[in-house]
Amino acid sequence: MEVPILGSDSLKWIEFPIPSSNAATATATADADTCAPLTHDCASSIAIGDPPTHLIWRIHKHLPHSLELLELSANKEFPKLGLRITFPQALSSSVFLCKNEIDIGSRSHPYLLYALTVAGVAYLLRLGTVSTYASSSVIREFSLHPHGPITSAAATPTGCLVVGRNDGSLACFQLTLESAAPGFLQELRDDPGIGSLWGFMSRGRTVGAVQDLAISMVHGKPLIFVIHTDGVLRVWDISFHSRLFSHKMNGLTMAGAALVRLWVGQADNDSSIIPLAILYRHNSEMSSETIYIYSLHFNVGDRIVLLMDPSEQIIPIEEDGWIDVKLISNKICILKNQGLVLHKLLHTNVTMVDEVCYALQEDFVADQLFQSSEHSLDDLLLITHSIFSSSKDHILPVVSSIFLRRLLLPGIHHNAALRTTLLDYNRHWTESDFHSLTADGLKKEILSLIEHEGLTGNSSSIFCCWKIFCARYFQNWCKSNAPCGLLVDSSTGTVGLIRKSSVSLFRSLEDIERVNDGSLDELGNFPSFGLDSFGEALDCELLAEMLRCVINVSQQLGKTASAIFYESLISAPPVISSEEIIPRLLKILETGYSSTAAVLHISDLGPDVAWEKNLADHKNLRKFSIDMMLSLHALHEKSGTWSRILSVIENYLKYLIPRKIIQKFDAEVALDINASILVQAMSQVAKVMFESALDIHLFLSYLVSISGQINMLHDDISKIQLELVPMIQEIIYEWLLLHFFATTPSESAAIEDFSSQLSLLQIDSNTGRRSWNEKLGKCEFTLAFIFLLNVRSSSKDQSHCSPRSIPNVQDIIDSIREFASWIMWGQNGESLTVLRRAADLALILLRHGQYDAVEHLLTIVEAHLQKEKTSHRIQATDGGWCILHHLLGCCFLAQAHRGLHGVLKERKVHEAVRCFFRAASGNGSAQALQSLPQEAGLPHLGIDGSVSDAAWRLHYYQWAMQIFEQYNISEGACQFALAALEQVEEAYSANNESHDRAPFDESVSTIKGRLWAHVCKFTLDLNLFYDAYCAIISNPDEESKYIWLRRLIIVLYERGAIKILCGGQLPFIGLTEKVEQELAWKAERSDILAKPNLYKLLYAFEMHRHNWRKAASYMYLYSARLRTETSLKGYQQLWRALKEILNGLSAAINALHLVHPAYAWIDPLLERNVLHNEQYPSKKARITIEDQPASNDVHPQSWKSYIDIQKIENEFVLTSAEYLLSLAHVKWTNTGTQKAPLELVDLLIQTNLYDMAFTVLLRFFKGSELKRGLERVFSAMSLKCCPHIVNSSRVGHDPTTQGLLLTSSKDEVIIHGSPDTSSANQQSSGINQWGTLELYLDRYKVFHARLPLIVAETLLRTDSQIELPLWLVKLFKVGRREKTLGMTGQESSPALLFQLYVDYGRYREATNLLLEYIGSFASMRPANIMNRKRPFGVWFPYTTIQRLWCQLEEMINSGHMVDQCKQLKDLLHGALLKHLQLVKVDSEDALS
Repeated sequence: MEVPILGSDSLKWIEFPIPSSNAATATATADADTCAPLTHDCASSIAIGDPPTHLIWRIHKHLPHSLELLELSANKEFPKLGLRITFPQALSSSVFLCKNEIDIGSRSHPYLLYALTVAGVAYLLRLGTVSTYASSSVIREFSLHPHGPITSAAATPTGCLVVGRNDGSLACFQLTLESAAPGFLQELRDDPGIGSLWGFMSRGRTVGAVQDLAISMVHGKPLIFVIHTDGVLRVWDISFHSRLFSHKMNGLTMAGAALVRLWVGQADNDSSIIPLAILYRHNSEMSSETIYIYSLHFNVGDRIVLLMDPSEQIIPIEEDGWIDVKLISNKICILKNQGLVLHKLLHTNVTMVDEVCYALQEDFVADQLFQSSEHSLDDLLLITHSIFSSSKDHILPVVSSIFLRRLLLPGIHHNAALRTTLLDYNRHWTESDFHSLTADGLKKEILSLIEHEGLTGNSSSIFCCWKIFCARYFQNWCKSNAPCGLLVDSSTGTVGLIRKSSVSLFRSLEDIERVNDGSLDELGNFPSFGLDSFGEALDCELLAEMLRCVINVSQQLGKTASAIFYESLISAPPVISSEEIIPRLLKILETGYSSTAAVLHISDLGPDVAWEKNLADHKNLRKFSIDMMLSLHALHEKSGTWSRILSVIENYLKYLIPRKIIQKFDAEVALDINASILVQAMSQVAKVMFESALDIHLFLSYLVSISGQINMLHDDISKIQLELVPMIQEIIYEWLLLHFFATTPSESAAIEDFSSQLSLLQIDSNTGRRSWNEKLGKCEFTLAFIFLLNVRSSSKDQSHCSPRSIPNVQDIIDSIREFASWIMWGQNGESLTVLRRAADLALILLRHGQYDAVEHLLTIVEAHLQKEKTSHRIQATDGGWCILHHLLGCCFLAQAHRGLHGVLKERKVHEAVRCFFRAASGNGSAQALQSLPQEAGLPHLGIDGSVSDAAWRLHYYQWAMQIFEQYNISEGACQFALAALEQVEEAYSANNESHDRAPFDESVSTIKGRLWAHVCKFTLDLNLFYDAYCAIISNPDEESKYIWLRRLIIVLYERGAIKILCGGQLPFIGLTEKVEQELAWKAERSDILAKPNLYKLLYAFEMHRHNWRKAASYMYLYSARLRTETSLKGYQQLWRALKEILNGLSAAINALHLVHPAYAWIDPLLERNVLHNEQYPSKKARITIEDQPASNDVHPQSWKSYIDIQKIENEFVLTSAEYLLSLAHVKWTNTGTQKAPLELVDLLIQTNLYDMAFTVLLRFFKGSELKRGLERVFSAMSLKCCPHIVNSSRVGHDPTTQGLLLTSSKDEVIIHGSPDTSSANQQSSGINQWGTLELYLDRYKVFHARLPLIVAETLLRTDSQIELPLWLVKLFKVGRREKTLGMTGQESSPALLFQLYVDYGRYREATNLLLEYIGSFASMRPANIMNRKRPFGVWFPYTTIQRLWCQLEEMINSGHMVDQCKQLKDLLHGALLKHLQLVKVDSEDALS
């Protein structure tokens, strides 16, 4: 069978172009070709040196100008680089590689290459080592066109090129010489009369054209073997330029047959025989070809004498044709399109010989991809629907998994074919990107493609996509990997195959493979399977008949049954149990496919075709049932009893068990080509053995199901069920593991994984081994290679796996047996339990980071052991069950840590926890787990000696806790910390009761304290703050308790969950003061601007506890720190800080309002100094001076220094002013005094912050100071109304101008946490200065009655001609009940306004005002006349009136405004005259 060399499809090429020359240019214009062009891809190889190095060359038909070279060495891995030489012209098939004997001993150029182009240009090149290619040099380039046409060619290692020509002659060119030098050209020809003369042309053609020629070394002399078209074989001696032999080959039996090709084997010096093989082509209606093998005897003396043996072997070539033929030792290898055929060379007179056939890889690929028959893929769909009829959702995952697994199997996966197939679906990849894809990456790419193509998503459409994809892939595989030639080594008998883009070897078949591949009737010598139990002929006959029945069952189900069964065993988690599949397959054998499969026929094929298909299936099932019944009855009659048949089956099953081979390893096995061949061959053998065991399983189960029809006794049924079936399950399990290891790709190396953290990920310091680390994750680098790294060389007889040569067909089988034995039974074949060996293998995989493989391996082992009836005894024996779960836990843990997220990570963590708990609770777990080697890549458990079960579990749980903690998986670590806590008391008491155990180094409280501390840490990591607090209060270690309380507060603060402390969710049992102290300490040492702010948290914390004064203290501290630190740091956005200060002061005021007025004070400075100056231990909770609770018997005056609510309110007002000024970009700093300067009021007025200005005045000034302040404010406001003094400004529109304070009454100022925005809203709405002045004058005149006078006087003093607004004038007039008292009034009376008019020369306004009141006095209603007549009831400012009169006269006398003044004087004179008359009358009435 063909065994591909893994990695041979991933070569990269070094390009070496041959420059064009004059010879090449001259021949390029020739009319006809000198040599025959290529008609197909061709390749060949040669073995040079000891140990042999195989040089392979290839020429592709579509690239005829390029020659590919690669170099294989058994003690090296398959090369990554090859050499591609590009010639100026197309090449012919005449290419020869040989050892360089021109430069004997040359290390830089050990090889020679002859190449002949179609145009007739010959090249001789010296080549260096291909794998370390440096340079190549062209020794000679010579045109043979003048000597053509050339029919064939050959070459020697000494630089001689021999060509055959149409005239029957041979031309020998010594290419190491110049063309004009003697001896450069020699001709060999037969001329009658003058013999063989050198240097002369023949006078006539006497022999047929040269058909083919070959050169062979006989006793160190190069001989040329030539066949001519006239049927003559000639042999020439190049050394003496003489003919040694001539023989007419066309006998009577070959009349009309033409000689086509000649192959010469290596001369056997012992038997003095040179084997020859000649291909004849018969010219009949149906052209046929036959190979005749001859023996040419030679005798060496002065000259070599040759004699043809009359005997001959005839090997007919069938219609499929041939590709290549090679002669090696005593065999002839014929590569056909359908396979490789090996014939032994017999030197007796026989006409036909037995042949050995080897299948090509095409058959294996077709079988694996269900392309071998037309109905293979349909059978897969039908069987899956029949098996999963009750769970249709599982059909698609199973089918996709089967196809994916098989597509990426080593030997089936081919880079070029897969890339071409993806390109068919418009998935474009560069070569480098595609080669960088791992196996997982390829799976994802293929799956995404299938899901994209199967748009409907149902099973039929997805299956159809897989069907098309596999068909395209197989077509591309065959096209890009077609066979080109043979690779042979006569010295070792190695036979290989050179394909278009890969290289492979052939191996011999196991007996069971020959039975499965061929018909039992055609096996002349039935294999004994290596057992002596088949001594009797009858047993052999029974076995043969039984195997026919087994094959019949296998053929009925097809290849798909084993695929589904394998998938059920290997998938994790399994979609369906393998034990459920066997009964369902038997149901198919008995009743056919399920009804759901019939529905598929109708939907896919249509009703008519489906009916015919179902009818054909039904007939096939009836035929199978009848044939099986007849065969089984015949088998029973021949044996007499079923017990004898079962004994034969039992003996046969023993052959399927992997053999135990005791090996002595004394040298390191290199991961070379031999290793690649070994792994791939083992996967092939394991597949066949697995399927064979499954077929026997199905056959025996079928026997049991029809036992009543075949007269099987109950004892026979019991033997099948209790002995044979468990034996088969064991065999299936063993070969399943071997196939799994040989085909499952390794995982890519992670950056940080389970082993790298322990410095054990690197295989070792060996550079060659580390180079394989690059292949991790690739399809061709499977788990078996990792095991090879742990194997030491082969057994006593090392010939079959010697690294010096590539193995032959039988050596590969021997190596497979040894490697399989090592995997299953260990190095010495010791009798290990299944669990122990699986644990050893899992340790190796764990050490190299193969966690998914470990999971699959141990899951398979666990599932297998659960099938056995002795699972309880397995758990109770040597602790293997505990080791299994311990390793599984380590595996799951590493997977969760390596990069999984979400649900997948949670699932792995839960599985790891489950496994570790099961490992700790098993019998003998302490001794078993302590026996694990430290260098296995696992953390050491760190416990020695005998301990109690509770102490062991305590230690193991702590170990597991530490491992989970190491990988930052707090959920699992927390579970094991809690589990360890449950074991502390029991472990401590059990240890004290036993005298042979050492006491614990720690006390119970110390252990519990440490574990509770870990619980607190893990719950904090998981944001389980309530659980963390519970762990703190459960901790018996007081010091640890306070440390973790501090840590809890820090974590809550860092994660923004600090509010949980003041929400009442945590029961502060005896820890309230500690919590407060920690928060206060943290607040003092935290950035004041940090969020969340701890002072606010302390405020909420104390408010929740109704500690109002403490709450106020913390908020006042917050405000004070904020003011201090922002001023020191030069905070740019000062208004933000001032806003926060205001909020803090407002909160402090609100808190103190909740306290009785007698205790509404705080003393934060004392607490702050204590907190700041106290020195705390580094790991102990900090202790502060406790507040004494305020009670009725404690007088507030007992405190020497305090801050009451009034002081805080004052500070609030000043800070509000500073805040508003900062918004207006006016800088003013509060000096901390409790008295506000008038300069602050001036700044507020200048900034149009009137509300804030009045608030400051009313807050800090009383009595006359307040009145003077109000006068100052309104005087300034009045000045703003004078246009020629200052422009009438509008208050800014900044929306941040909030926080203004308004007084609600004359006696009280209300402090708001968020200042009133009414003033800001008015200002932002654009009220002018007159309106503002009116608004505030009306509001604050109650505080000072002279304010209107101050305003009017300021206005007139500023501008004596200004027009006083009507509303201001009305303020002087209002306030009197009736206008009967003249111009009397309060501080802002009409008389004062009249006086202002007079003082500032506003005579018209003064006259009009006086006339208004005099007229009002005269026109009083009758009801008020009595009041007017009372003594002193009426008053007018007569003195001022007199001044007005005098001023008018002076104006008249000065001649200024004479007319107006006269008019005013006349009006005033008339009004006064009438008024005086009325006063006189009223006076007289009063006297009377």
